[in-house]
Amino acid sequence: MSILGLSIIVFFILNLLLGSISIPMMDIFGILTGQHCDNEIWRNIVLKSRVPQSLTATVAGAGLAVSGLLMQTVFRNPLAGPSVLGISSGASLGVAFVVLLSGSIGGMALSKLGVIGEVTITLSAIAGSLLIMALIAFVARKVRGNVTLLIMGVMIGYIANAIIGVLKFFSAEEDIRAYVIWGLGSFSRVSGGQTSVFIILMLFLLPTTFFLIKTLNILLLGDSYARNLGLDIKRARLLVISCSGILVAIVTAYCGPIVFLGLAVPHICRGIFHSSNHSITLPASMLGGASLALLCNLIARMPGFEGALPVNSVTALVGAPVVMWVLFNKRKSEV
Repeated sequence: MSILGLSIIVFFILNLLLGSISIPMMDIFGILTGQHCDNEIWRNIVLKSRVPQSLTATVAGAGLAVSGLLMQTVFRNPLAGPSVLGISSGASLGVAFVVLLSGSIGGMALSKLGVIGEVTITLSAIAGSLLIMALIAFVARKVRGNVTLLIMGVMIGYIANAIIGVLKFFSAEEDIRAYVIWGLGSFSRVSGGQTSVFIILMLFLLPTTFFLIKTLNILLLGDSYARNLGLDIKRARLLVISCSGILVAIVTAYCGPIVFLGLAVPHICRGIFHSSNHSITLPASMLGGASLALLCNLIARMPGFEGALPVNSVTALVGAPVVMWVLFNKRKSEV
C-alpha cells in the first residue's frame, strides 16, 4: 500500500514536470507555492493545464478501478468492467443526441460554443448514464440470475450504439468529428470550475464504497451462503451496481469513455496482494487505479511529442495484455 501511495506521488510530480514544454522543478515548486514567476506562460501551463489534468487523472483512475472491482465481484466474472452494463454507452448516447443533432437542428456545432458547449456535453452524458442505470436497476429487480442481467446490460449497450450509428449517418461531418474526439477520452477536458466540481463529487463518492466491503465479501461466498447469512441478494446487487454505475457515469461525463483501467487494475491488485478480501483489494484498487491513470496520462504526453495521444490508446496498450493474461491463467487452471 505504501509503495502504491508513493507511486502516485512520483507520477503526479512527473506529470507536472514532463510534457511538450520542459519546466524546471524549482520553477514548478515556486508556481505552486504562490511565488513570483517571470515566465507567465509556464505559470499558465502548470496551473491551468498540468495540475487540473493530473488531479483529474488521479480521481478518475481511482473511480474506474473501484467500479471495475465492484462489477467483477457482483457478477463473479473476471472480465466484467465498468462499461459492462451499457452505462458508458448511455453516456455516449446522451452526448451523441446533443452533439450530433446540434448542427442539424440549431445550425451551429456545439463544439464551437466553448464553455457552454462543454457544460452541455457533461450534463447530457450524466443524463444518458443515469437513464441507462435506472433501466438496469429496474431490470435487476425483475431478474434473478447475474448472467441474465449481464446479457441484458450488453444488449442495452448494443441498442445505444445502434442509435448512435443512425445519428452519425444523418449528422454533419463537423459534428461527427467533435463526437469522435470526445469518444477518444481525455483527462485534459476537465478545466476551470469543472475540475473542482468533479474532484469534490469523486471525493464524496469514493469513500462511500468502503461501506460495501462487508457486503462484497459476503457476495464472494455465493448466493446460497449469502442468503444463509441473512443478506438480501437483490437489494445488495442493486446497491453495488448503483454505486458502480454512478462512479462510471461521473467519470465518463467529465473525461469521456476511458477503457481497460477498470478491467485491468482489480486483477493487478489481486495479483500483487494475493487476496480477494475487499478490505485489502478495495483501497488497493483505488490507489492502483490512480497510479496507473497518472502513468497512462504521462505516456500520452510524452516529452518531445507535440500534442497528446488519445488516453484510450494508451490504456488499451496497458489493459489488453492484462486481460489476455487473465484468460490464459483461467484456461491453464481449468486444464
